[in-house]
Amino acid sequence: MKVQELKSSTGKTFLTIHYDEKNQWIHNDWSGYVSPEYVMQGSLAVLDAIEKYRVACGLNDNRHLVGRWDESVDWIEQEWIPKATAAGLRHYAHVVDADTFAAASSEDMLTRVQDRFQMRIFRDIDEAKEWLVASHRESSDNSAS
Repeated sequence: MKVQELKSSTGKTFLTIHYDEKNQWIHNDWSGYVSPEYVMQGSLAVLDAIEKYRVACGLNDNRHLVGRWDESVDWIEQEWIPKATAAGLRHYAHVVDADTFAAASSEDMLTRVQDRFQMRIFRDIDEAKEWLVASHRESSDNSAS
């Protein structure tokens, strides 16, 4: 179910957020070039969805991004990651296109997550989904015992 679609000042969609009710996760589909302002705006919208739907898993699809978003990684580390963790995020699958510059920004984010939640980077969205399903199942099993 589509939760929100964010558009740039030129009217181009840069982020579409979906709630996957079956799998109980938020799916973020980023596209085009994202300025630091758009990264912040989009990330806060993702955080709102995590809080609203009370999900522990996120699927972040960056395969359609153009360019790096390095300028935003400090803000993500200092602001978004602690808030997402506090909201209950435990597993974050980050899907990248290895041939784009955005993949390097994702690697930088991974080093900054540390142990606040599990994050893995994938090149294949189906592998990312499989990992999230297994992680969610494992979390559910651990909380039931």
